[in-house]
Amino acid sequence: MKTLKLFEPFQVGSISVKNRIVMSPMTRCRAIGNVPNDLMAKYYAQRADAGLIITEGTSPSPNGLGYARIPGIFSQEQVEGWKKITSAVHAKGGKIVIQLMHTGRISHPANMPEGAKILAPSAVKPAGQMWTDSLQMQDFPVPDAMTAEELLLTKAEFVSAAKNAVLANFDGVELHAANGYLLEQFLSPISNIRTDEYGGSIENRARFVIEVAAEVAAAIGKDKTGIRLSPYGVASDMPHYPEIDATYKYLAGELNKLGIAYVHVVDHSAIGAPAVPLEIKQAIRDIFKQTVIMAGGHTLESAEAQLQSGLADLEAFGRPFISNPDLVQRFAKGQELSGILDMNTFYTADEKGYTDYPVCQ
Repeated sequence: MKTLKLFEPFQVGSISVKNRIVMSPMTRCRAIGNVPNDLMAKYYAQRADAGLIITEGTSPSPNGLGYARIPGIFSQEQVEGWKKITSAVHAKGGKIVIQLMHTGRISHPANMPEGAKILAPSAVKPAGQMWTDSLQMQDFPVPDAMTAEELLLTKAEFVSAAKNAVLANFDGVELHAANGYLLEQFLSPISNIRTDEYGGSIENRARFVIEVAAEVAAAIGKDKTGIRLSPYGVASDMPHYPEIDATYKYLAGELNKLGIAYVHVVDHSAIGAPAVPLEIKQAIRDIFKQTVIMAGGHTLESAEAQLQSGLADLEAFGRPFISNPDLVQRFAKGQELSGILDMNTFYTADEKGYTDYPVCQ
């Protein structure tokens, strides 16, 4: 039987991966007090057979802590907590990059430490509500439009967080410019109505994302820097706009000039969002010359087909990794995947539905 491309090794920037199966970043809300812990180390180590693990979204600063119990990487205590996790994954032969996620306007004061501010490109309130541990479901408030000083400070926070990731022994950093969080909020003319050099034209709206990517790449190495994009995604109140295609083609070109390690494109159509047109995926693939990771509701067969077609170099899996800690082994042995998936425990605080899923005998 022909070896599947999924199981071939690959080089992603400076990271040598043992297979092309990526564990997608998934918020799981187990970081009590926003500090990574032993339970999280166990969870990631259980899944270290993946060629590459991308962590859950991790805030570069107090201002980016939009959700309850998400981790940060801006304090010494957090760096030490992450060291336990990278050590556990590396001990099992895995590779792990941290996803830096500043939630921007997708936030609530009840989820944030004292003195933190809800910042966004513009003072545009997102539709919808979010969970807070102290007040339960709450409407999103109107964010503060970032000042010129806050733009500089936030870029510096991303750089500092990336340097902390290197100190915590991560193999690289992924910038979260998808799913309606701060970086994507700059890209959309609906969430970004600025009239300065960071708003208006496609070039201006992409400027902040490109500057963050450039500064992080300069600080830790372009070969350790990746980015996640979600063209056509509607998560976190990101409606469609006519210039989506042109925006992402321009962005792909600018990221290619930076020479960063990878672009990670997520298509959420498997969970009800509009599909990312093949034409846009292909355009990103053609324009961006380094590694391309594709994510979005794949089976073993559909992921392999995408690799064979050349559309992607690696394939990311999310939910299957939740209930199948041994997903790679199951794929390799042709074993059935566990159908058990308890959505009620996706974002709870303990080991139930987190580290207690069985492995195949």
